[in-house]
Amino acid sequence: MRRRTVAFAPEARSDLIRLGDWIAERAGVAVALNYIERLEDYCAGFETSGERGQRRDDIRAGLRVVGFERRVTIAFTVSTTEVTVLLLYYGGQNWTGMRG
Repeated sequence: MRRRTVAFAPEARSDLIRLGDWIAERAGVAVALNYIERLEDYCAGFETSGERGQRRDDIRAGLRVVGFERRVTIAFTVSTTEVTVLLLYYGGQNWTGMRG
């Protein structure tokens, strides 16, 4: 089994912060922290299964996307040594016109 390092691009880190703030405003800090922790744990699983999700070379070469709990679309790339989480899209945001 190939192991890869999982890294979050600065834009993905910003997405996590924005998402956490948004959830905290609506459902409270504890709920937000729990959700973000689950999301980060899910992404950490790319270490051993980074080639999951759907390839979307039509949008960007090497791009993969996968859903998390039916609310977040995770956009990432995979190399031989690293999985890079590029962006996170929450609740129906348009990810096909990727920013960044």
